[in-house]
Amino acid sequence: MNRFGSKSALVTGVTGFVGSHLAEYLLAQGYETFGLTRWRSNKENLRRIIDRLTLLNGDLTDYRSVHEVVDEVRPEVIYHLAAQSYVPVSYSMPTATVDTNVNGTINLLEAVKSTGSGATVVGITSSEVYGDTDEAPITENSPLRPSSPYGVSKVAQDMALLQYFISYGMKTIRIRNFTTTGPGRGEVFFESSFAKQLAAITVFDSAREVYVGNLDSIRVLAHVNDMVRAYHLAELHGEPGEVYNVGGAIPISVGEVLEKLIRISNIENVKVTVSDRLLRPSDVTNQVPSTAKFRTLTNWEPAIDYDTILTDLYTYWVAELRKNPWKRKTIA
Repeated sequence: MNRFGSKSALVTGVTGFVGSHLAEYLLAQGYETFGLTRWRSNKENLRRIIDRLTLLNGDLTDYRSVHEVVDEVRPEVIYHLAAQSYVPVSYSMPTATVDTNVNGTINLLEAVKSTGSGATVVGITSSEVYGDTDEAPITENSPLRPSSPYGVSKVAQDMALLQYFISYGMKTIRIRNFTTTGPGRGEVFFESSFAKQLAAITVFDSAREVYVGNLDSIRVLAHVNDMVRAYHLAELHGEPGEVYNVGGAIPISVGEVLEKLIRISNIENVKVTVSDRLLRPSDVTNQVPSTAKFRTLTNWEPAIDYDTILTDLYTYWVAELRKNPWKRKTIA
């Protein structure tokens, strides 16, 4: 506990989609909350809470700056979310992806070790560690077969977190998260891209055409509010050294997500066009987890259904485009 009697938490990737929601959740739980961020990072996601948390400049790829932040804050828990998280970019920037996701994690773990802070580190890896698999549901014991440079980087991150537990007794807890979405989700991800394109039709009366990638992939979706609640439960109840799958409960195809969003938008006669730019060199077509291990430990269940998740996302983009028309251009 700090001098105010509250628990202290450091969030890496705090300016990102999930990081900002997590910081808001921790503040609501009474944590003194710190964020590790690069000085040039866009703070837009933090506009609701920026006056209630402390931001500290640092870069995970620069060990000295990470060490200084950990040494200054001495957090009781570190939520490690910072990453290069867009799979297609990892094909064109594999070295940068590995540097951020792997070396950045090792720098953070080394800082915790060298300062003797004793912090619990909740490391958020990814379902991409499993790659494309015929197993359904995927358990924590399923083979790790990454099919992208991003997936490779997340396997290495996952194993580094485990190794620091084995070698140094550090309190590391690994979360392999499955698709997380909601208001503020980046437009580079399929469900947010669909929602933004449909919102642009609504706001600007633009051509009724939506560009897509592979519509046959199977996913589960979870609302970001459900996921940050799960991360907090992992800190409270997770066993150091253990790994937990966390994600939605109901399988859905990418095509079904698009159909739901079209229904929610109430737009008729939408033309769907497959764009080569949105197809991956190798795709992960089946991502259905077993979350039984985590649910048994914590009694966590995702509470927000798909219609609510996708309505939140579409409504977010309509409001965002009306407020900021310059955001109209899409990656498609």
